[in-house]
Amino acid sequence: MKDTTNFVHWFRSAAPYIHGFRGKTFVIAFGGELVADGGFVQLAHDVNLLNSLGVRLVLIHGVRPQVEARLTENGTAIRYVSGLRVTDDAALACVKEAAGTVRVEIEALLSLGIANTPMAGADIRVASGNFVTAQPLGVRDGVDLLHTGEVRKIDAAAIRRRLDQHDIVLLSPIGFSPTGEIFNLSLEDVATQAAVELAADKLIFLMDTEGVPGKGRTIHNALTVNEARQVLEKARKLPEDVTYYLPCAIAACTQGVKRAHLISRHRDGALLSELFTREGVGTLITPAPLETLRPATIDDVGGILGLIEPLEREGILVRRSRELLEMEVERFLVLESDGVIAGCAALYPFSEEQAAELACLAVSREFRGRGFGDLLLAEAEKKGKKAGFKQLFVLTTRTEHWFEERGFVDSSPDRLPKSKQALYNYKRKSKVLQKSI
Repeated sequence: MKDTTNFVHWFRSAAPYIHGFRGKTFVIAFGGELVADGGFVQLAHDVNLLNSLGVRLVLIHGVRPQVEARLTENGTAIRYVSGLRVTDDAALACVKEAAGTVRVEIEALLSLGIANTPMAGADIRVASGNFVTAQPLGVRDGVDLLHTGEVRKIDAAAIRRRLDQHDIVLLSPIGFSPTGEIFNLSLEDVATQAAVELAADKLIFLMDTEGVPGKGRTIHNALTVNEARQVLEKARKLPEDVTYYLPCAIAACTQGVKRAHLISRHRDGALLSELFTREGVGTLITPAPLETLRPATIDDVGGILGLIEPLEREGILVRRSRELLEMEVERFLVLESDGVIAGCAALYPFSEEQAAELACLAVSREFRGRGFGDLLLAEAEKKGKKAGFKQLFVLTTRTEHWFEERGFVDSSPDRLPKSKQALYNYKRKSKVLQKSI
C-alpha cells in the first residue's frame, strides 16, 4: 500500500512536466559505450516513453569504443592530436563500419514491441540520413587531421519535417561535404550544433560521471552559464567527460538552447529522474537569467506601488499606502526582470502558530504567462520553511483556483491564527486557503 501511495504521489507530481514537455524538442547525446555495454536497452525504454508523451527527440550516438576496437583488431595505429583523432583512410573505414553497425543496433532496439515490457505497443519510426554537412578541421599543431572534420551546417528544416511526422531523428558522428567527402566528427560537436540549429528546449549529455563535481563528493545540481564558466576556470581537475561536455552545454545555452543537462549513463532511469523530478540527478545548465528574485529594499517601494496599484483599484488586492509599504518592505520579495519590478509577494509571520501569511502576490500584466507567480510562490515557501513555519495561508477574492492548483486547500477564517482572525474583514469575504510546507 505504501509503495502504491508513493507511486501515485510521484505520478501526480510529474504531471506538470508531462504537460510542459509535450511538443518540445530534446537533443539527447550518448557515447558508443552505452551501446557497447548494453545500456541502451534501458535508455530505449525511456526514449519510448518520452516519444509517447509527445516529446520531439533527436538522438546522437558516438562510436569511439567501436572504432578503437576495430583499429586494434586491424593492427592500425591509433593517433590523437589535442584530443582529436587523426582519421586516415584506414581509420575512416573503421569509423564508417562502426557508425553503420551502431546505428542499426539502435534502430533495432527502438523497434522492439515485445509484450510485457516497457516497449509493448511502441510504434517508433527512426529517421536518419545526410542531415549533417561537414568540413575538414585541417592542420592542428602541425598535424593534418585528414578525414577528421567539424560541423559546417545542420539541415534543421529537414529534421523538423521528420519530427513533425513524429519520427525520432538519429544522427551519427559523421558528416558529408558538398563534394561528397566523408568526415569523422565528434559526438559533442554534432549534438551541440544540432541543438543550436533546432533551438532545442533541452540538450542532454549522458556521460560516465554523475554530473559536474562540486565541493567534496557533491555534484552541482544547477549552474548558470557564468557559474559553469567559473567551474571550468577554477577547478583544478575535472573528469575528462566533463571537460568535453560542459563547454558544449555552455556554448549551447549561450546560443539559444533553453536548458542543458549532464547526467550519468550508468544510473538506470537517470533521464526520467532528471526530467520529471524537481531535484533531478545530474547537473542542469541554464543561460544567465534576466530575472532576479531577491528580498525587497526601500528603493523598490515605488516599483511595488506601480505594480499593485492597478490591482488595488480592481479590488483584487487590499490597498497599501506608501508609508505602510516602507514600514513593511522587509516582508516583501521582488522579482526583477531587466531592471523592472515584474512581481512581488509578502510573507507575514505568525510564530506562535508556526504559520505565515502569503500576501500581495502579484505579477505585472506584461510579464504574465512566464511562470513568475510560481517562482515567487516557491521562494516564499522556501523562505517560510527555512524560518520553521509549518503552514502557509492566503486570503483571496479572485484567485482561489490558482492557489488550489498549487496545493492549497480550502479553509475557513476560524482556522486562521487568532491575531489574524481579529483582523479578518467579513465584508470582503476573502476565501481562506492553507498549505502545509
